[in-house]
Amino acid sequence: MVRLLITVAVSFAACRGLLAEPLARCMPEVVGFDSAHLDRIDEIVAEQIERKKLPGCVVMVGRQGKIAFARAYGHRRLMPSPEKMTLDTVFDMASITKPTATATSIMLLVERGKVRIRDRVVEYIPEFAPNGKDKITIEDLLTHRGGLLPDNALADYQQGTDEAWRRIWNLDLRSPVGEKFIYTDVGFLVLGEVVRRVSGQDVAEFAKANIYAPLGMNDTGYLPDEARRGRAATTEQRDGEWLRGVVHDPRAALLEGVAGHAGLFSTADDMAIYASMMLAGGTTGETQILSPHTIAEMTRPRDVAGHRRGLGWDMRSKYSSNRGELNSTRAFGHGGFTGTAMWIDPDLDLFVIFLSNRVHPDGKGSVNPLAGRIGTIAAAALRLSDNSAGDVESPEVLTGIDVLQRDGFRQLEGRRVGLITNHTGLNRRGERTVDLLHQATNVDLVSLFSPEHGLQGKLDQPNIGDMRDEVTGLPIYSLYGETRTPNDVHLQDVDTLVFDIQDIGARFYTYLSTMGNAMEAAAERGLRFVVLDRPNPIGGELVEGPVRDAEGRSFVGHHDIPVRHGMTLGELAMMIRHDRELTLELDVIEVENWRRADYWDRTELTWINPSPNMRSLAQAVLYPGIGLLETTNVSVGRGTDAPFELFGAPWIDGRQLAEALNQLALPGVRFIPIRFTPDASKFANEQCQGVNVSVVDRRRCRPVEVGLQIAATLRKLYPNDWETARLNRLLISKKVFDAVVDGRDAKSLHSLYQDDLQRFMKRRAKFLIYP
Repeated sequence: MVRLLITVAVSFAACRGLLAEPLARCMPEVVGFDSAHLDRIDEIVAEQIERKKLPGCVVMVGRQGKIAFARAYGHRRLMPSPEKMTLDTVFDMASITKPTATATSIMLLVERGKVRIRDRVVEYIPEFAPNGKDKITIEDLLTHRGGLLPDNALADYQQGTDEAWRRIWNLDLRSPVGEKFIYTDVGFLVLGEVVRRVSGQDVAEFAKANIYAPLGMNDTGYLPDEARRGRAATTEQRDGEWLRGVVHDPRAALLEGVAGHAGLFSTADDMAIYASMMLAGGTTGETQILSPHTIAEMTRPRDVAGHRRGLGWDMRSKYSSNRGELNSTRAFGHGGFTGTAMWIDPDLDLFVIFLSNRVHPDGKGSVNPLAGRIGTIAAAALRLSDNSAGDVESPEVLTGIDVLQRDGFRQLEGRRVGLITNHTGLNRRGERTVDLLHQATNVDLVSLFSPEHGLQGKLDQPNIGDMRDEVTGLPIYSLYGETRTPNDVHLQDVDTLVFDIQDIGARFYTYLSTMGNAMEAAAERGLRFVVLDRPNPIGGELVEGPVRDAEGRSFVGHHDIPVRHGMTLGELAMMIRHDRELTLELDVIEVENWRRADYWDRTELTWINPSPNMRSLAQAVLYPGIGLLETTNVSVGRGTDAPFELFGAPWIDGRQLAEALNQLALPGVRFIPIRFTPDASKFANEQCQGVNVSVVDRRRCRPVEVGLQIAATLRKLYPNDWETARLNRLLISKKVFDAVVDGRDAKSLHSLYQDDLQRFMKRRAKFLIYP
């Protein structure tokens, strides 16, 4: 390996401010980092420099308004003569211009009442109207959903700036406004012109006066002076001259170096000031640049045709390969063509800045994966068990209806809605989704649809009839009665179906089937389908059990997924649309601030029994395993106070069974012999012996494995008493069912479906929304 050049490294007394630096430096541990883990960055940068992916870079990591890691690597110039990288190197920021100059300038004008993001662009630039562009809004441009092409021909800029703008005004749309995510430089060129027409200053002048100068970002701006060009990173050659402190983007260059999409130059230290300002609610010291409300709106995620974008910011899209894999759902950032990236994570109070000149010397470098890996290392280096832990507060988990309500129901504006919901369709404050949509002035709620157990979730019976909601007077069409799929009569006045029901995370819980059937009905009729997503209460990391047989579709096995799928209903909706090849306009209003590792008790959301016998998180955790047994002649506790936490039958010896199960030493669980008498359901009013299943370590417990071990043990101890004929109704895996009946042990059962499970894990990966 080549010797890595690290020309500057942080080694400071704890939080000792340096007068020459805008932000104070400190030892990583002071703000919650493990310095040894951050040092791993050296190795991966060295590897990429050796592979000639870049000549050098500057990496800066910080939080709590301080810089904990700042290092310069390699060279800022290789040709025509080598020059080492330094921390004060000035970089061509390329597309980081978009959020930090143009979008921030637009939001300042919004704050001042001079621009509204909902306004059409033609209100500020009438010439922009031709060819259907009159419908494009400021927000459309900020989120790349305006339907504009990525870049128009370079020849359009070679006849001077006036002619360049004339040709932009006359461009055609690439796609209808609002339908697709098309990352576009043209849109930000137009936004830069909006800044000029509204403020009287071009974006370079406005951003300098209103953002960079007040923040003390003295090395940031367009058209660097001679001194800053002297310490700029060199990019490529143009007309035989090496570009140094001269904009690399050819269109920005032809617009005299000032444009809304590119042209900004800066240093890592200056970008750290900007990032810290964004994390501090728009302030740095006593300087207020943006209001906290503006930052919240700017960084609120929008679903743009399956891509998460803020106003000017990337959040999770096809351009997010430079995003750390451990960032929270609220993280926002951006990259630049020249080899720059910056990500800011409010949940972790973390910023990661990566600046390189990867295009030097031959334009062949590649750094986005490296920037992403550095971001992952930075987040993984956080150790929040010391004094810094108190500085990080977990933000509220917002379900889909909370997000929809916060956004003023904009995602459903002007729609005639049929709402599929039940008693779990509540916001954080306990208000019904039914009432919220009924009261929304920009939404027409036409009808309601209820799943198994009815709208109130109290009916434990088949064939539920249609009803009427007592509060709103709206019709309630049952999807657990004569039909389980919405029909033409139900949908005659509806153009959008909205689904808001809390799932439990098991394949045979029927709310998934209700959603899937409704999706197919919507696709057949050309209706839009919107899922108001909710957390998976038993987490989204663990996946267990056999994958459903391909021919096993039923109302308790709607899709070919494992027993415990580890997905939200929104994620499953995207999978179903893809796998079933449905032509369906599907939108998922995502949960905010939920992570896959979180069980329900980490969300601080109120537990609402999603069905009459699902009364606690403990029962939900065990349900994927214990629930498998209930189609056999075993009581799973229905008619007791603890359904799915116990099971038994009159023919079971509880002590014998508990002893046999405990001898297996299954991780995270113990078995306690018990006697119980159900007052309803199976073995009503008969005394049963059985086992209470006690989860002693939820992290290690694998409930589906527990269920299969119980099945194997029942078959071994009670081969003549345990009736297995209907076991496969919920298991829906012929090979595993046959193995149970043949008396195979649970270890061999497990091996039967591991290949299928691994294939599913790969299949589901592209549909996962949450980190």
